[in-house]
Amino acid sequence: MIETPHGDLATGERSTRNRVARSILDHGPSTVADLAGRLGLTQAAVRRHLDALVADDVVAPREQRVYGARTRGRPAKVFALTDCGRDAFDQSYDKLAVDALRWISKAAGGGEQGEAAVAAFARDRLAAQAEAYRQAVDAAEPADRTEALAKALTVDGYAATAKSAPGPHSGEQLCQHHCPVAHVAEQFPQLCEAETEVFSKLLGTHVQRLATIAHGDGVCTTFIPRGAAPQTTSSASASTAGRNPA
Repeated sequence: MIETPHGDLATGERSTRNRVARSILDHGPSTVADLAGRLGLTQAAVRRHLDALVADDVVAPREQRVYGARTRGRPAKVFALTDCGRDAFDQSYDKLAVDALRWISKAAGGGEQGEAAVAAFARDRLAAQAEAYRQAVDAAEPADRTEALAKALTVDGYAATAKSAPGPHSGEQLCQHHCPVAHVAEQFPQLCEAETEVFSKLLGTHVQRLATIAHGDGVCTTFIPRGAAPQTTSSASASTAGRNPA
């Protein structure tokens, strides 16, 4: 749901305003008449909600593009979502994901059983992605496998890089500068635990999570030791900073 600074809005007003923004998301840039027709509102009501959405930087007006011969008169103004407006809808999808995972946990009985059910979902969710990552890693030379994994993660929106790890221990750091599920992982670290397990499997060695976006760090950082003996996935370590794996 779009949240605006106007905290004193009545529930009905906020709901209608969200419908206006959602209609623009679903149908693209729209005129006042378009929105009024789709939503069953008067044009005056639509203009009032659009004025508020423009003030909150959720939508922005622009001149309608005309293809072919231009008719007489000024082109109708259309309203399009801003980047801020799209981000607000992304947050609503995060809420949906959190609600779904809570339902899975509750349906499994809550407690340890619920946590195990969420973990099983997280592992299953990553299975298809992991296969694509495996192909990239297997095609690389052993010394280049962390870099190959970083490139594969970047394709999926994680903005990942690989670099030599500083300090006395020989190894590499896999850094993910963006996490598409960070807001959800704040409440369900099983998502990141599953990811850590996948990295361990793909690289054939123990790995260790040092920092996570989900728990307030600027970058998700995973340490991969050089020359370590292959480990089972259960030995993939999560954190050295007193945080949950993420």
